[in-house]
Amino acid sequence: MLALGPHRYDVTHRALVMGILDGAVDAFLDAGRFSNRDACYRRAEQLVDDGADVLDVGGAKAGPGPEVGEAEELDRVVPAIEALHARFDVPLSCDTGRAAVARAAFAAGAVVGNDISGFADPDYLPAAAAAGASVVATHIAVAPRVPHPRAHDDVLAEVGRALAELAGRAEAAGVPRARILVDAGLDLGKTPEESLVLLRGSPVLAALGYPVLLSASHKPFLGALLGLDRQPRAHATAAAHALGIIGGCRVLRAHDARGARRVAEVLAAVLAAECPQPRW
Repeated sequence: MLALGPHRYDVTHRALVMGILDGAVDAFLDAGRFSNRDACYRRAEQLVDDGADVLDVGGAKAGPGPEVGEAEELDRVVPAIEALHARFDVPLSCDTGRAAVARAAFAAGAVVGNDISGFADPDYLPAAAAAGASVVATHIAVAPRVPHPRAHDDVLAEVGRALAELAGRAEAAGVPRARILVDAGLDLGKTPEESLVLLRGSPVLAALGYPVLLSASHKPFLGALLGLDRQPRAHATAAAHALGIIGGCRVLRAHDARGARRVAEVLAAVLAAECPQPRW
């Protein structure tokens, strides 16, 4: 079972869809199209209509570029979360590594703190625990916005150990186990080849005992594989989602909620299907 605010989900076979609402003006895929609040709200309606179970609101991208100040990040995400909380009965997630932003987002109605920094802010986990929020523990090999990956001797083993340690820190801070997710951090300081290894190794990460969040939507490692630079990578994303679900991932962070929902529904039906021993 996965707990997100008052909502409880049986993720034995079913994967949830976390729709991406990126308010960063230099977002790698949406290029600031939803930094305008009216456009953000319309996009949220579309995501929910298309099957998103969760909305993930962010105001600063993880990739290379200028740092967004705390005040600007607060201005981008908190009013949006307040309005979305009043309008939709779905869990809201705040994509931030700052405890101050997370705390304000929880007060505005968010129930998930999605922190790609690996809880670098020492106040992050106490803020989440105090709010009764869920958290996403993410492995990142370099600091956010650093463009170059770091070499790994055994990327799957390193990521597995790090995620176990991060999840343990969350539990020690008072976040219940049912409210902790883990994310391998594809492309976050990894080479495209290493991201493929981590996707293939999803069963190893699922064996840690926490729901695995897969953030593969239109990621550069898929573009590198297919020779696509900044073009959308819808078919590659669908393939990654399917492989991830088979490997145990139970939350798909996605730009295309409808496509992710369809993949999740097909895989849920397949995984739940009885498969008796054949009689040859």
